[in-house]
Parts: sequence; structure tokens; C-alpha cells
Amino acid sequence: MLVMRAEQMEVFRRAALGLFEDHMVRHLAEFSPPLFQAVGEGQLRKVGRLGMERAASYGFTCRGPVRLYLELMLLFGSHFDTDPQYPWAAEILADRDLNHQMDRAESLYRRSLDYREKVAGPKDAYTLEALRNIAVLAKQPLTLPIEDFPAAMHREIALVYPEKVAYIGNQGISALIRKGMDGARMQRFSTPRGMALVTFLMFAMGHGCGSDPLYPWIAQTLRDKAVTDADARVKRLETKALTWLGHALANFDKAVQA
Repeated sequence: MLVMRAEQMEVFRRAALGLFEDHMVRHLAEFSPPLFQAVGEGQLRKVGRLGMERAASYGFTCRGPVRLYLELMLLFGSHFDTDPQYPWAAEILADRDLNHQMDRAESLYRRSLDYREKVAGPKDAYTLEALRNIAVLAKQPLTLPIEDFPAAMHREIALVYPEKVAYIGNQGISALIRKGMDGARMQRFSTPRGMALVTFLMFAMGHGCGSDPLYPWIAQTLRDKAVTDADARVKRLETKALTWLGHALANFDKAVQA
């Protein structure tokens, strides 16, 4: 009788995991070619590994649910499961009435379709328009009152992406703005423009964008020890954000025209 040693079983397990990871990375590249062009295979592989770990923590172990979880990371940010913009995701993932992972995955899928229909729009038209609005806004002087920043920021976000604000609601947007302000304070960004920049990044890329492997340039800029002045770091982060936004819009336009 053939007996497999523990070491051999571990080799097979790692090989199978590697094949599954390769398959998921290829799928993600096909799922969002513009994002793949923007981040590259290496970062997408990091996203895949993080996603498989996070999916497993919610009991997603089958191919379909894991693949869906990874797709949602690309759509909403790698930390969508804790993002105040998407409370429905956290509710479904923690729903004890949906014991089987396939049931929760199906519920997540249906809700994400509803979101994309109402927020992203046909062929992501609403999302693209919002990104263009953010690009235009970023190139203009942004004067928000520091004493009434949350309310002023809420109005700016609503102007940029009214469909998303209507879907999320005031409570979710207010929670995101508070996170943006807290994140800005951690970086010693004390000006309204610095706080607005962090909030808009979270709004567009997810509340965990500062540690998201989909957007490594954010963490690299924030951790750059060569830039010690907070205002200089705001400007550098803003420049990189505009560069990324330009590439993303160009890639999305190509995808829409194809």
C-alpha cells in the first residue's frame, strides 16, 4: 500500500495552491484588463494571495466563491469587506442565516450586480464620469472650510459622483469622511486639501487604499522617508494620484472602445 509522508502531502498541497493562484491571477487579468495594465502581474499576484486569505477567513474555500471575492476586491478595493461604503458586503459575509458559502457568494453576487447597475452604470459610464470629475477637481484650487470640513466634503463628493452617494447614503459617506480625516491626521496632513485628498482616494479606491496592493504607490509615497514635510508629501501624493488616474482613464477608454 502506498503511504504518503507528511512532507510529500505538503509538497502536493503547495503545488495545488500554486496552480490555483496562477489560475486566479489569469482570471483577474481577464476580468479587468485596465487594472491589470495599471498594476502589473506582480502586484495582481499579491492581491490574489491576500484575497485568498481573506476569503478563507469568511469560509470561502470553493473556486467560485473565492473567485467572486477576488473580483469584488478589484471592483471595490482589497478591503471592501470592512469599508463603510459597502456595508452590505460585511453584512452578507457575516450572515449566520446563510450557512453555506455558496449561498453567501450568491447573495454577494446579486448585491454587487445591483450596485454596479445603479452606481457604475452601463459600461461603467457613471464611474468613468466620476473619475473624470475627480481629475478636473484635483487640478483646481480646493478651498474647503476647516471648521466645517465634513459637510463641505460631503457636498464635493456628491457633485463628483451623485449616483454613488445616493446609493451609499449619508451615513456611509459621513463614516468615510471621518476615516479620511483620521487617515490625514495620521500623516500630519492638517490642511483641508490634504484631508480632501485622502478622503477622495478612499472614496475612489476603497477605505484601505493606503495598504492596498492594488495601489502600491500610495503606501510608497506615504512611507517615503526622504519627504519629511507633510505639505510636500501631499503634493507628491496628489501628483502620483493624477498620474495614476490619467493612466486608468486611458485604459478604461480603450476597453470601452474595444
